[in-house]
Amino acid sequence: MWASLLPVGRDPESGGYRRFVWTAPELECRAWFLDEARRRDLEVERDRNGNLFAWWYPEGIDPSVKGVLTGSHLDSVPGGGAFDGPLGVVSAFAAIDLLRERRVRPDRPIGIGAFAEEEGARFGVACLGSRLLSGAIDPGRARGLTDGDGRSFAEVAAENGIDPDTIGPDEELLGRIGCYVELHVEQGRALTDPVGVASSIVPHGRWRFDFAGEGNHAGTTRLADRRDPMLAFARMVLAAREAAERNETVATVGKVHVTPGGVNAIPSSVAAWLDSRGPVDDAVRRTVAEIHEAARAGAGAHGVTVDLAEESYTEVVDFNLDLRDRVVKALGGVPVLPTGAGHDAGILASRMPTAMVFVRNPTGVSHAPSEFAEEDDCLAGVEALATVLNDLACG
Repeated sequence: MWASLLPVGRDPESGGYRRFVWTAPELECRAWFLDEARRRDLEVERDRNGNLFAWWYPEGIDPSVKGVLTGSHLDSVPGGGAFDGPLGVVSAFAAIDLLRERRVRPDRPIGIGAFAEEEGARFGVACLGSRLLSGAIDPGRARGLTDGDGRSFAEVAAENGIDPDTIGPDEELLGRIGCYVELHVEQGRALTDPVGVASSIVPHGRWRFDFAGEGNHAGTTRLADRRDPMLAFARMVLAAREAAERNETVATVGKVHVTPGGVNAIPSSVAAWLDSRGPVDDAVRRTVAEIHEAARAGAGAHGVTVDLAEESYTEVVDFNLDLRDRVVKALGGVPVLPTGAGHDAGILASRMPTAMVFVRNPTGVSHAPSEFAEEDDCLAGVEALATVLNDLACG
């Protein structure tokens, strides 16, 4: 399974992946998911928001009994690694294979989910599929989200068989899920054992800064006559590092659009996206406020304007203590650690008990081609997931 997914959406030069939701590589991943589900005679379901599910209903089980859901996502960040997301989906299929080989008969359904637009790389809001399913985002706002080509979520969803008028919370589907356990490669170096369990997800969000100045000729416009938004933007980037250090958070400016983007033209506008995360909400909010103040000061000094918009924010998520402790116990007392990365399990935590199992990442690198996990650790993750599913779905 792993080998069959590796070439999909991979840049042969950088080794990074580009699997944006409803683009050809991500659609190929979706087809792979459906093929793997049907090979196992799992019941396939696509919800009104574009999320995929595959359910194992052993003979004699009442389908109305709340099931145990596992899985992750198949999309990627630009130039991402192979493990972030797909490892959880592949491991879920493999864990069901193990349970069947061992003749385990669950007392409740077991499902595998592949959530749409988890990275937010195309439409700008992370975990969009699980946000829509759980009611964490207004459907009207989601319909109006646009990609880099100016195409709306509603338009692209409709082209892929999703009725944009019906997106949003699905209470019937949510009512069939008793809990969700997501396996994921760890995105840092904190885990030294092969597997661990998440305690919480730290507060995190995304903000857009729009700087507007005046486009002009790079050679004939005197410095004193310029209204260059790049200068205010540069101050904002430096302020992000300074504010993060003061508040013991992290802040990253990893995406910027410059208009018109000519070498010999002073930009007329700059759009920049800020990602900030930290141990507590107040620290993150304070970081963003300080960056905004520096951006305004820089804008004022150079005759430009700046607007700030919050695109998404998730407060601290403490995973369900009872479920977390049950998972840790089933795995024999593995390490418990927080994470600075957002996940669908964090969004769904508002609607059901959720937990996360991490697989060790020896490099600590994620969202980059060198993201890695050893095969033995991945297999240990499959064993761990099968053990957890056995514990939660049997008896």
